[in-house]
Amino acid sequence: MKALIFDMDGTMVDNMMVHHRAWQRKLAELGLEMTLKEVHAQIHGVNEEILERLFGDRFSPAERTRVAAEKEQAYRDIFLPELQLVPGLADFLEQAHEEEIPMAIGTAAPPENAHFILDHLDLHDYFGAIVHSRDVQKGKPDPEVFQLAAQGIGVELRDCLVFEDSPTGSEAVRRGGAAAVILTTTHQPEEFSPRDHVRAFIPDFSRLSIERTGATWRLRQDG
Repeated sequence: MKALIFDMDGTMVDNMMVHHRAWQRKLAELGLEMTLKEVHAQIHGVNEEILERLFGDRFSPAERTRVAAEKEQAYRDIFLPELQLVPGLADFLEQAHEEEIPMAIGTAAPPENAHFILDHLDLHDYFGAIVHSRDVQKGKPDPEVFQLAAQGIGVELRDCLVFEDSPTGSEAVRRGGAAAVILTTTHQPEEFSPRDHVRAFIPDFSRLSIERTGATWRLRQDG
């Protein structure tokens, strides 16, 4: 592998339940009461599409965009006091940076959320490219977001190792011809199929390190 690409939500930060809490709060304001379990089961996809699915034509396209932005602001407000990287990732990023391994981010998050995390955790210097939802025409499982991330750091996607947490993201990696390491922050291994491109399932980055031999390097999982 020549480079590393990271998904963000659920991969770099364990934030999916925060999104659920933000949706629960916003939907209650709109008169729709849901439990967190119901939100987890039913709320997935693009924000505007979620609102159309739940409320039909109650909102105009412009209103759906406004409500979606308000939900994302609620997410950032909730997450800020508890914002932190997945355990072990800070040390892993620093080691990869010292080894001069190119790194990029390919996320389905809107740019406001992506830069919210990068700014508050001071991570910009680690990444040569940051690709978010507004940069792509096709969302995951299409591999476009990862292809653009790889292009941004001057490598082919097939030469990258991609860190993901979702079956949809994993499928995007597979379609792009790359290999994946899956974080089990949100989904369990049995939820991933096919998985011939998956090199490992890990709970976090705490046991992951980089081992260099001459001009080449590989990942090592301790324990």
